[in-house]
Amino acid sequence: MVTHEIIGDDMQAVILTLSSGDEVRAEAGAMMFMTDAIEMDARMDGGFLGGLKRKLLAGESFFITHFRAVGQAGRVAFAGPYPGKIIALDLANQQLLCQKDSFLCAMGDLDLSIAFTRKIGAGFFGGEGFILQKFDGTGRLFIHSGGTIVPFTLAAGERLKVDTGCLVALDASVDYDIVRVGGIKTSLFGGEGLFFAALTGPGRVWLQTLPFSRLADRIHDAYRGDREDVKRDFGGALGKIGDIIGGS
Repeated sequence: MVTHEIIGDDMQAVILTLSSGDEVRAEAGAMMFMTDAIEMDARMDGGFLGGLKRKLLAGESFFITHFRAVGQAGRVAFAGPYPGKIIALDLANQQLLCQKDSFLCAMGDLDLSIAFTRKIGAGFFGGEGFILQKFDGTGRLFIHSGGTIVPFTLAAGERLKVDTGCLVALDASVDYDIVRVGGIKTSLFGGEGLFFAALTGPGRVWLQTLPFSRLADRIHDAYRGDREDVKRDFGGALGKIGDIIGGS
């Protein structure tokens, strides 16, 4: 039997304890540590075609890494690639759709594949892209998100409008579409982008407070600003040196 412990606050990791013979699958590069009893093997789940679809369409790794306890119990830990939370979800003959970079690790009889969103508009304009990850079957799934997790349970017909980048996961029963934010002025100057994700129940939805794309944009803007400050200060210093040399 596999047990788990999620540690940390904003930089979380999940530590799994595996009995002999237990196995867990994880996204390539997610492993933090493993004990001597754990053996690791990289495989193409779904064969060559499955690996190719994950790589070319979803932007995920070609291989899925398998970790197995051999001979005795062992421990293996996985961590997210950026600040955020790890969610443990139990599926019982269910389907779950997730943003394409949220998968951390999974155990049990779960099929990992990709899924096309049901509407073309959602694919072209949604922050999660046209491709989502699909998990189908029975088992325990660990997904990673940015910032803090905000869960919702939508009743039948209940609707929720979400910033497209903040959507982490949703039950397959939830309808996913894209709607315009508002008029031209609101769309261009409202600061929320051009489109919302419109989610209609029934089903569960998980949102994140800090999409990685938003964090990356802020870091990029800060980097550019720092470079401009350095250029300005360096140019000013050179000008002063030139004045001194010229006798001004």
